[in-house]
Amino acid sequence: MIVAKSYKYLIAFIIGALILPGVFFMMPTVNAQTETERLQAEIKERNARLSEIEKEIAGYEAELKKVGAEKSTLQSAINQLELERKKIQADITYTQNKIDNTDLEINKLSLEIDDTSESISKSAAAVGEILRVVDQNDQESLIELFLRHENLSEFWNEVAGLESVRTVMNDRVYELTVLKSSLEGKVGEETMKRGELMSLKNQYSGQQAVLDNNRKQKSELLTATKNEEAEYQKLLNDKKAAREKLVKEVQAIESELQFMLDPNSIPVKGSSVFQWPLEKVVLTQYFGYTKFALQNQGVYKNNMHNGIDLGAPTGTKIFAPLGGTVRATANTDLVPGCYSWGQWALVDHPNGLSTLYAHMSNTSVSAGQKLNTGDLIGFVGATGYATGPHLHFTVYVSAAVSVKSFNQFKAVTGCGAALSPFSAVEGYLNPMDYLPAS
Repeated sequence: MIVAKSYKYLIAFIIGALILPGVFFMMPTVNAQTETERLQAEIKERNARLSEIEKEIAGYEAELKKVGAEKSTLQSAINQLELERKKIQADITYTQNKIDNTDLEINKLSLEIDDTSESISKSAAAVGEILRVVDQNDQESLIELFLRHENLSEFWNEVAGLESVRTVMNDRVYELTVLKSSLEGKVGEETMKRGELMSLKNQYSGQQAVLDNNRKQKSELLTATKNEEAEYQKLLNDKKAAREKLVKEVQAIESELQFMLDPNSIPVKGSSVFQWPLEKVVLTQYFGYTKFALQNQGVYKNNMHNGIDLGAPTGTKIFAPLGGTVRATANTDLVPGCYSWGQWALVDHPNGLSTLYAHMSNTSVSAGQKLNTGDLIGFVGATGYATGPHLHFTVYVSAAVSVKSFNQFKAVTGCGAALSPFSAVEGYLNPMDYLPAS
């Protein structure tokens, strides 16, 4: 009888030891819980601030649209640069807040990971101890258990107690499995957040460079024009004349390049293999660079364009429309008087097509870099020859385009050693044939 009571006490102890960790070990400590709540409150507050900055940026974008539609005067150019500066500064503030927010979320996840790990350790230790005790005291067979009891009811009570132990044990093992799964999920989430943080920091650096470029542009404009409208108009006319001369140079070079397109080597028209490289699509100029257009320039004079133009404020993020590898990047502005692409990047895609991004205010990629769809390529700008900030987007047949300096084709040229993509006219494709409907 005494033995039976002892066994009942043992069972009660086991069940209690199994249940209590489920009550206490799975609860975060008071300090950890308080810190997690504090971080959550701060994250919520920063999210509200992000919404305010988004409205501020939208306001600047609307003002820039109005200024961009005005007649090109020195004052309108200065106003645009000033608005761009404010908008870029707001972009930087937004990115910094996102960085701070992500930092807080990582800290919160780290606390949750530590707490979950501690719960797993304590629960696993408790289960292990109970298994040890059960193993030591569960050597009797059911027959032995039956024979040492004075009556049948005590025997069945003890059997029921052992079944309770098994049930609670199964519950605890399940809880441990859930905890482990939760921990793996939080670790994965933290890893993702850290990747996002690195991307945001790279973006922040690019936006700072865009801001520096904006200040430099304003300084150069005021120096070149001496703050005189007549000087500004002369500067515009000189740039336009130099640009027209360069366009004729490029057309002459590319009309002599030979390329035979195999239609089976590229995607079919209308297959929408690319995403749009900008979040907001505003088409300002269409494609028109074909053999027929070159041979009938009197008809197509206003649309001899080897890509499409997408209007957007300076500093707007440019995303890879498809994964690929950066073949080359360069900046034609490094050669004075070369009114060409400015900052550009050429990306080769695995489907036989290549894409060009030109007039960027800052380039975020480098030659040889692997890109995934949606990765940051750079920021919209007005470098090279551009009458306003926009993205020039060209699609080539990869096999047709090569990157060379202008003086590799002509001894005397306004662009000299500046690097640029060149292609036979047949290697240019209408980007609209491979983009989704806007």
